[in-house]
Amino acid sequence: MGPLTAPAGFRGAFRTDAAACGVYSESAGIGRIIPCAVAVPLDADDVVTLVRWAYANGIPLIPRGSGSSMGNGAVGEWVIVDLGQLRTYAPANASTARMICGTGIERDRAEQIANQAALSFPVDPSSGAFATLGGMVACNSAGARSVRFGATRAWITGLECIFADGTRAWIRRGAALPTELPTVERFLRDVAPRVLASTDPLAHVGVRKESSGYALAAWRDSRDLVDLLVGSEGTLALFVNVELRLIPMRGATASLFVTFDTLEAAVVAAGEATRLGATAVELLDKTFLDIARSATPITIPESAEGALLIEAEGDSERGAADHMRQMAEACRAAGAASVLEAPDGPMESQIWAIRHAASPTLSRLHPYLSSMQVVEDGAVPPAQFPAYVRGVRAAFAAQRMQCVIFGHAGDAHAHVNALVDVREADWRGRLAAVLADVTALIARLGGTLSAEHGDGRLRTPLLAQVWNAESVALFAATKLAFDPTGILNPGVKVPLAGQEPFPAIKYDPDAAPIAPEARVALDAVSRSQRWAQHRLGLL
Repeated sequence: MGPLTAPAGFRGAFRTDAAACGVYSESAGIGRIIPCAVAVPLDADDVVTLVRWAYANGIPLIPRGSGSSMGNGAVGEWVIVDLGQLRTYAPANASTARMICGTGIERDRAEQIANQAALSFPVDPSSGAFATLGGMVACNSAGARSVRFGATRAWITGLECIFADGTRAWIRRGAALPTELPTVERFLRDVAPRVLASTDPLAHVGVRKESSGYALAAWRDSRDLVDLLVGSEGTLALFVNVELRLIPMRGATASLFVTFDTLEAAVVAAGEATRLGATAVELLDKTFLDIARSATPITIPESAEGALLIEAEGDSERGAADHMRQMAEACRAAGAASVLEAPDGPMESQIWAIRHAASPTLSRLHPYLSSMQVVEDGAVPPAQFPAYVRGVRAAFAAQRMQCVIFGHAGDAHAHVNALVDVREADWRGRLAAVLADVTALIARLGGTLSAEHGDGRLRTPLLAQVWNAESVALFAATKLAFDPTGILNPGVKVPLAGQEPFPAIKYDPDAAPIAPEARVALDAVSRSQRWAQHRLGLL
């Protein structure tokens, strides 16, 4: 692709210089891919102008929010579209419990706006301080409290979309579809009949949350196109506004920090806490605990192989505390080595700070170890979770690699970070072997490669190993209906010819460098975890 110039009428920033492209060459995941240009639309009209230009010229676009995604779906060699400036909103409507926000608004900011009307947006990822609403919708994000409230999809009632040909329309639950749009007409004509006629589940049965593939099963159940668009990772449309469903602000909470002498006992106790109605059940393994021990005032026994963070909710402080104690007894019965009760806000904040500091904690590793998110989002049916955890540990042990396991045990969902010594000559091959082994493990256990982070460019080449042929074919047909020229985030959800999971790793000493000023800026973002910072503003 030759040098590009800004589309006529585009009012936002459009840059092709090495520094600008460099600061958008990485996200929170492992990839480094230098784009050919960066576009920062000022508003939804600017997005329309950009998409129409891209459609007319066959130029792929890669939509991006804060860049905190792990699956490498926000990096690529084409034009990065930073949607972080789409920050308009209307106050939450207390009578309808709805709120419309621009997709560049961060989740925690949206929660503050909702709270002004005594309402709440209950999807609460640990990245909520910087994860944009657009990114959350794109990946069907979840978080610690998804065990109670589910993932993003259930809380989206409308999306204002810019489709691949530049047409703009709201898609709302329960409303008539704009069938005059070519995109919608093609899907209803070419794909919908095949989905409705299929006897395949088009989902991983028993998995509690899913952000892999297209949500064709959810669409078949509801016939609401919103369900299909959520989780599509910028491959079917760009989102400029989102309508959220809200709930009354939450009641009182109380929490537990529970340690176990075996990781397996922690996994069993997680299942019990979930059964008893916990609003959050988070797992931390020994490696994580060993790193975290020096950074928290909470006593973590040296013998702990695993720990659970558990949250209980009630209508009153007493009700929450009673619920907490019920789960504490269940944990003791499951073999807990220590149980710390946190019935009040200050103590709760201390113990949950251990979990929310996951990325900063991992950044304090030995300087020769890099924390790489390679098999970091798998989930399996709950009954298979102990087998999954054991299998992941075995896969890393077979390749003489360390890993950290933490995440949403209540949903049988683990985040796994490989700890890689990049001085070792064969680290790339061993890392690839771990990915292959864990992918095969997930397939055997009936699980998904991605529960909440999306497929991105990392997992898309592997989808045929965990989805059956009919599902994969319907994914391709869906992509073709919505984006026949392939300009929306190509290589995500549907692989390109010859696509590999990680062709370029940003931690690789041999990777091509980026512009020095971009390197300084990205290192500062990584150290501070301030992913919401506007990248061009760092230069």
